[in-house]
Amino acid sequence: MLNIVLFGPPGAGKGTQSEKLIAKYKLTHLSTGDLFRAHLGQGTDLGQLARKYMDEGRLVPDEVVIGMVDDKIKNTQDSNGFIFDGFPRTVAQARALDLLLEEKNMSISGMIALDVPEEVLKERIRERGETSGRVDDQDEEKIKTRIQVYLDETIPVATYYKGQEKLTKIHGVGAIDEIFANICEVIDSY
Repeated sequence: MLNIVLFGPPGAGKGTQSEKLIAKYKLTHLSTGDLFRAHLGQGTDLGQLARKYMDEGRLVPDEVVIGMVDDKIKNTQDSNGFIFDGFPRTVAQARALDLLLEEKNMSISGMIALDVPEEVLKERIRERGETSGRVDDQDEEKIKTRIQVYLDETIPVATYYKGQEKLTKIHGVGAIDEIFANICEVIDSY
C-alpha cells in the first residue's frame, strides 16, 4: 500500500499535484480540512467534540484529529493507499499517524516536499485569490502569516521524516506536468 505525505507551504501546488497523483495511483485523498467539514456537517461524535474545542477558540486536540483519520482509513475500501494533504502538521501528529498505521500493518511510504521560493508562493496565492474567493488568499498580511506559520510549525515534520529517510524534496517551480513527472519518479522508486 502506498501512503504518501504531500508537503509544502500554501501555494506550493499540493492541491494540483494531489489530484494528478490520486488519478494515476488510485489513492484516497486524506485532507484534515475535508475530514473536519464532513464530521462537523454530519454531526458525528468526533465532529461534536471538535466543535466544542473550536467554539471555545481552542485548537482541536491531536487525538480527535487522529480519530478522524482513523475513521477515514477504516471506512475506505479498494484503495491503493492514501495521500495525506495538510497532515501531519506537527511532529506529535506524525508520531501518532505512524502508530495508527503500524496498528493496521501500514506505514508512510515517503514524504514528498514541494520546494518553492517564498516570492513565488506569494505570487501564486495572490493569483489564486483572484478566483478562489478565499479571503486569506487576498490579504498580503494573511499570506505572509500563513507562510510563516508553515515555516515555524510544520518544518519540524519534514525533519522527522528525514530522520526516517523518507523525505524527498522536489523543486516545485516549472511546468505542472514536469513537476508531476518528478514526483512520479520518486513514488515509483518506493
